[in-house]
Amino acid sequence: QVQLVESGGGLVQPGGSLRLSCAASGSILNIYVMTWYRLAPGKQRELVATITGDGNTNYADSVKGRFTISRDNTKNTMYLQMNSLKPEDTAIYYCYFDLRSLTRTRYIYWGQGTQVTVSS
Repeated sequence: QVQLVESGGGLVQPGGSLRLSCAASGSILNIYVMTWYRLAPGKQRELVATITGDGNTNYADSVKGRFTISRDNTKNTMYLQMNSLKPEDTAIYYCYFDLRSLTRTRYIYWGQGTQVTVSS
């Protein structure tokens, strides 16, 4: 079994920064694509950023230049550095891992979500 645990959310003022983490533990052989999604009240789920196993990244236009996704494969962990935060960044942020377990079965796992609130 694999478990994803997110951390780092909270309340921050506009213009502030937060760093989210998502750590996977369990029977993992390797992790392919790691992705951050977010869900804001009254809006559809939005893909925020994604990073492949070899480090290629992709960002939503709304966060380009402000957010940075990274990963530490030795720790099976993904990060999202969020700078210059805006009220419209307020949402629950979810991590999503596409991985292969030790039994060589491919799985998709979601984190439990972490709330980010940007408000003065």
